[in-house]
Amino acid sequence: MFARLGEWSHDRRRLVVGLWVVVLVVGNMVAGAVGDAHRQDFSLDGFESTDGFTLVGESFDDGSGSPQSAQIVFRADQGVNDPTVREAMEGLFSEVAEIEDVTSVQSPYAPGAAAFQVSKQGAEPGTIAFATVNLPEDIEFTRAADVGDEVRELLPDIDGLRIELGGFLFAEYEQPSSELFGLAFAVIILIVAFGSVLAMGLPVGVALFGIGIAGALVVFASHLLEVPDFASFVGLMIGLGVGIDYALLIVTRYREQLHAGHTVRESITIAIDTAGRSVAFAGATVVISLLGMLLIGIGFIGGLGVTASITVAVTIAASLTLLPALLGFAGDKIERTRWRGLLAAGFVAVGLVGAGLEIGALAGVGLALAVLAVVVGFFVAPLKREVTRRPPRPRRDTLAYRLSRFVQQRPWTVAIGAAAPLIVLSLPVGALRLGFADESNFADDTATKRAYDLVVEGFGKGSSGPIYLVAPVSGADQIGTLAAVNEQVGADPDVASVLGPQPNDPATPTAVRWLVTPTGGPQDESTTNLVNRLRDDVLPPIEQTAETEILTTGLVAANVDMSAHMGDRIPVFFGAVLALSFVLLMIVFRSLLVPLKAVIMNLLSIGAAYGVIVALFQWGWLSDLTGIQPGPIEAWAPMMLFAVVFGLSMDYEVFLLSRVREEWRRTGDSRTSVADGLAATAKVITAAAAIMVVVFGSFVLEFERDMKMMGIGLATAVLFDATIVRLLLVPATMELLGDRNWWLPRWLDKVMPNLDVEGHTEPVRPEPEEPGQPEKVLVGQD
Repeated sequence: MFARLGEWSHDRRRLVVGLWVVVLVVGNMVAGAVGDAHRQDFSLDGFESTDGFTLVGESFDDGSGSPQSAQIVFRADQGVNDPTVREAMEGLFSEVAEIEDVTSVQSPYAPGAAAFQVSKQGAEPGTIAFATVNLPEDIEFTRAADVGDEVRELLPDIDGLRIELGGFLFAEYEQPSSELFGLAFAVIILIVAFGSVLAMGLPVGVALFGIGIAGALVVFASHLLEVPDFASFVGLMIGLGVGIDYALLIVTRYREQLHAGHTVRESITIAIDTAGRSVAFAGATVVISLLGMLLIGIGFIGGLGVTASITVAVTIAASLTLLPALLGFAGDKIERTRWRGLLAAGFVAVGLVGAGLEIGALAGVGLALAVLAVVVGFFVAPLKREVTRRPPRPRRDTLAYRLSRFVQQRPWTVAIGAAAPLIVLSLPVGALRLGFADESNFADDTATKRAYDLVVEGFGKGSSGPIYLVAPVSGADQIGTLAAVNEQVGADPDVASVLGPQPNDPATPTAVRWLVTPTGGPQDESTTNLVNRLRDDVLPPIEQTAETEILTTGLVAANVDMSAHMGDRIPVFFGAVLALSFVLLMIVFRSLLVPLKAVIMNLLSIGAAYGVIVALFQWGWLSDLTGIQPGPIEAWAPMMLFAVVFGLSMDYEVFLLSRVREEWRRTGDSRTSVADGLAATAKVITAAAAIMVVVFGSFVLEFERDMKMMGIGLATAVLFDATIVRLLLVPATMELLGDRNWWLPRWLDKVMPNLDVEGHTEPVRPEPEEPGQPEKVLVGQD
């Protein structure tokens, strides 16, 4: 099937490229007209916080039952009750309440609201206040952002009055631009690895096509699934990395077949039938791993996994159809590069760096020089000349081969020495705390952080994330039996204040609620512990006495419930992915020990990446350099990292071990087969990994904390996997096991299906071992 697909894409290349262009253009036009419907529901069916939201929404008519809310925080030097200030702000609140999709505005000037919405602390009490803007529970993020923009247009301008919009829903997010920075380095790395501008451009172009179409599909998916707003950023990051990675493997195999004397059509067919199979297998593993996030049972987590898998699936399709069509147009010109093209590519990289760093002058100069190099290159003789390249060294003279032989001479020393740093880096995982970061992690120059700082100054850290208690009652008499709530909850050392009880109807109440202000912020571990302590220890005796259920709710409690649920489901998700990976590798390589080693070593690299994330993001190490403030690890991040990295590791594993197995089956020598396989694949694996490390690592420049976390996590995991694992641990452990690497019980071999990821090809011309003989060298050697 793969061979026929390669032939068909080559023979009908104009049709294939035309279809991809039409889908890209039309898809994005339709997506732009439809618009996205991103949303993220923090209420979880069957959990206490959700039941509390429901009871508040049914019993109180102030809109506070929705977990979706933002704040209008203001400070008046003359005091918030100054007549001019009060008139202006009450007018603002009335106008905001009329905005479409605003369910209610809880004003600090409402009866009784001043007790908790007007500051009583700080240097000047009574100068800071806030109003809560409640929005529908199912509101789309883009619509919430539009509401924030409408509110900004209504803000009054009064001397001494400062107004800031707080909360995630009203935050002003910047579109990511660091992917351009990563692209620039991808251009450089590919040119160094390939020595060809055309060979560099094809993987980048295929990746961009995949990302462009996948982005439109994510927009459509947001109308069918619960998809968070950051899903498009995650898709961009993953699509860029795997898109270049997959295309790079196929282009490398294509050039290898050209060097072996095959025609362009034959080379494309063989490349798709061999490297294309590996790409399809590895990509399918990534897709299945990402879809495994549906096992978590949370809407936006499942939506994130589905949309990320869509991005990977589209990049696979582009690699298997669009790429061979483009290779058909390129032909053997892929081996030739002129100086004008090399200079133009270098200047394009400079322009992309400028664009990624938002330095307009640098971007403009780089692109202008690129165009100039191309134009002038047609007239200036030196620029029209082809770039001469040094002939590649024989495989057994490469650094990778010598390194493998060095490792094989002392396998125990290398294995222990390589595993030790990964184990040490994995130690912080024991302190991993899942949660959701609050507004304190925004940059200091953002309105969201300024609003947060005002609230903390006037009310304390806990006021930015209060905890609500709500209980159903049968009348005013039962409220008296709940008097112990104030006393017992207020006595907790992590509680700053308790306001309430507030009945929904003073005459015939059916529900009563309290506002509990913690001493810590929403993301603090002490606040999480407080929620659990209230539920487990403080409130149960009162519930028994009052004969009613007191529900702990609010956004902080919802985050605690969601984080706990994800933590409970993570072992199920990890177990499913690990079991699937083990079975697939066992079927592919007909071995028990190879997949077992692969699973263990992948866990080491991922564990080390988790440890780095905990140190940087939870403990705040190097925060002066990274700009990252300490907080919990985003509850969805470990699962997403695990799914993506495990799939990418599978990609390298298949590409390397298939070559090793091929050599072993040809020679029967378990030692030289490892060294030859590593030497044949080291260059392409190193180039692919370097590209992904730079692309993923560039996201540390992004505005959002979760994007920084994903970027650093993916970059470090790929770095560890492509260096310590592939270059040291794999040859060391394979040397220790020898022929036992390929052992499989006969009865198991008979019942397992035959899954061929190596494909079928004519044997390439053998490489001469004698120095001075003419040689045909495979791309992928160093």
